[in-house]
Amino acid sequence: MSTTSEPGASPSPKGPADASTASSTPSNFIREIIEEDLRTGRRDRVVTRFPPEPNGYLHIGHAKAICLNFGMAREFGGVCHLRLDDTNPTTEDIEFVEAIQRDVRWLGFDWAEKKFHASDYYEQIYEFTEALILRGKAYVCSLSEEDTRKYRGTISEAGTPSPYRERTVEENLDLLRRMRKGEFPDGAHVVRAKIDMANPNMKLRDPPIVRIRHAHHFRTGDTWCIYPLYDFAHALSDWIEGITHSLCTLEFENNRELYDWFLEALELGNRPKQYEFARLNLTYMLMSKRKLLQLVEKKFVSGWDDPRMWTIAGLRRRGYTPEAVRNLCERVGVAKTNSVVDVALLDHVVREDLSPRSPRVMCVLNPLKVVIESWAEGEVEQLDAPYWPADIGKEGSRKVPLSREIYIERDDFMENPPKDWHRLAPGGEVRLRHGYVIRCTAVEKDETTGEIVALRCTHDPASRGGGGRKVKGTIHWVSVAHAQEVEVRLYDRLFAVEQPGVAEDITTELNSNSLVVVRGRAEPSLAEAKAGEHVQFERLGFFFVDPVDSRDGAPIFNRTVALKDSWSKQSASAGKAATEAATGASSSTATSEKGSKSESKSAEAKAGTPKGTAPKASAELSPEAQAVRDKHGITPEEARILTGDLDLLALFEAAVAAHPSPKGVAKWVVNEVRRELKGGSAKALPFTGAALGELVALVEAGTLSAPLGKEVLAELVREGGSPKAIVDKRGLTQISDSGAVETAVDAVLGENADAVARYRAGNQNVLGALVGLVMKRTGGKANPKLVNELLRKRLDSAG
Repeated sequence: MSTTSEPGASPSPKGPADASTASSTPSNFIREIIEEDLRTGRRDRVVTRFPPEPNGYLHIGHAKAICLNFGMAREFGGVCHLRLDDTNPTTEDIEFVEAIQRDVRWLGFDWAEKKFHASDYYEQIYEFTEALILRGKAYVCSLSEEDTRKYRGTISEAGTPSPYRERTVEENLDLLRRMRKGEFPDGAHVVRAKIDMANPNMKLRDPPIVRIRHAHHFRTGDTWCIYPLYDFAHALSDWIEGITHSLCTLEFENNRELYDWFLEALELGNRPKQYEFARLNLTYMLMSKRKLLQLVEKKFVSGWDDPRMWTIAGLRRRGYTPEAVRNLCERVGVAKTNSVVDVALLDHVVREDLSPRSPRVMCVLNPLKVVIESWAEGEVEQLDAPYWPADIGKEGSRKVPLSREIYIERDDFMENPPKDWHRLAPGGEVRLRHGYVIRCTAVEKDETTGEIVALRCTHDPASRGGGGRKVKGTIHWVSVAHAQEVEVRLYDRLFAVEQPGVAEDITTELNSNSLVVVRGRAEPSLAEAKAGEHVQFERLGFFFVDPVDSRDGAPIFNRTVALKDSWSKQSASAGKAATEAATGASSSTATSEKGSKSESKSAEAKAGTPKGTAPKASAELSPEAQAVRDKHGITPEEARILTGDLDLLALFEAAVAAHPSPKGVAKWVVNEVRRELKGGSAKALPFTGAALGELVALVEAGTLSAPLGKEVLAELVREGGSPKAIVDKRGLTQISDSGAVETAVDAVLGENADAVARYRAGNQNVLGALVGLVMKRTGGKANPKLVNELLRKRLDSAG
């Protein structure tokens, strides 16, 4: 049998810098930043890093970060480091380190000799900690965790300085050194940066940077009992390694100021710069390592590499290819705004990739015996069956035995079919794939149960290979005498809800039919299938020989993906039998088969969709989601998300009732409210839909800027109340007075003469940085549009 390579063996992806592809590579804001840095001489090289914490297996969300960091370094002739952020010994393990390295290599990337650990720098980070204390920029705090939270304040109220904030340098150094010696228990002290307890960015309210942890570290053993926290270690590790572009996902946007503060406070030169991009989120997937760990520990899955898990290890074992995952990341692109991608796009790129690499074979999953009475007893004919459709352009075939008794798929027969049924029925004809036309002449049933146990048929000897006979249906089959019994694992989505993780108990969101195991009957060529091989079971889907449980002569087949999406049909048919739902086959009720070409042709047609074009999302909306979309004019994805969570939908409807701007409200609910919920329920929010509508109205009217609107939302989530009252109390009303904004613009231009010169020399990319500086000077209150207009006017008029 023609097969593909072993799992994990994939050619290195072609770098975008290749002359044949560079011109077609879609641009993104990260690429533009790097290009500008190199063009202006701000950087003379590109050094990125992928810094996972070894506390679990990587999931598909990490794939985007891997592709971006390694991809940008490769494109610009730079290097990408793999750095294991091992700063929490209580959750980390060498197993996770090895898994991370395996996953990055499988995706097609390599760090060469540039593999590091945060623990490599513990001594240097300790010295930096002492240096901050000596500069009066850090202190040892002895507040309890509970009191620390109380002293921190809220988004609308400044924090209270710790009573230990003014300890002397000598006292702080003494306590730090004793912490290092292990004289204190966990939680007794923590080193905090001395920044600003009234800062609007809560991250800058004297954040902890070093803590006590009496725990064995998998690399350093018991050498250390104090460990740096992530933000501190991240910035310093980047600087130590000479990172130029520190690419992070959007949840670290508020951490950027802290990242910069550490480097500035230590007066470190040649500082790296942090940039944030939107993470990869897909429907029906959970991207929380903590919750994935719960599934593993509670044995709802067989392990981190369970093919239902969206870990990279699980995807690999299920039969996904690195090329398909990289293709998904490329098509999703690099953006500055979070969104949720329909998992149908992933299914699409996987089918697209597997179609030309998967030989076509036959396997019957739910067998029904057929006796061809016109066939001589004991006669066996070896039919020549190609592995590949003509349009794939590959050669190769095998012999498939046909005998008097065969198995067909039970779903391919219906005793009382609808009008446009084109498979087998009493008195009906159908073609056997690669073989003859058969006609059903009789049906045998169990006398007790009435279940159909066999069909009696005849065949047309002149119909092999076409033979001038045209019938509308073609079905797959295997010879009873030659069939190989094989285990087939029919995997489906692990979660039954589009946005899992909302319920407190995520096990209530699990799909009970996420795994159905059947004993299939396969053609003889499959008996010796090897672990890591891809095949297409004709009309059923793409399958992968399980690399863990398969044995020589006893392959186990994992379904990677069905030939076409049956999820919407499964959701709408609650009473459908489990095996029928899992096979992806059509229901035995009134299913239209117009044209009735094989499902493999249908799938190949899908795979022929122009690259970069995803299946139309609107066609896959549930009736409820379509109704919401039609009513409010929002996007299909927004409608899907809202109807997938009734509490969220109720909040949206109430907000629209208060402020009839459904498109604006939908964006806030789907992006900002869900981000603030952090997996919780919208029902528990301490504010009403009317309050949310009021907030959106303030932003859309220009009274409140979008960034400050997010701050107000965060306060609403924390304490409830009225957006107008919060705006008035904190003086957040957007500044739209030209005179006031002009003053800030002039000040920023006066302080940044080099940026002004670069703009007037033709580098208009610096405009964004100048806008940010003006916004910062006005506390985020200036009208961004007005800032942009005034800056352009000043810069252009004086140029």
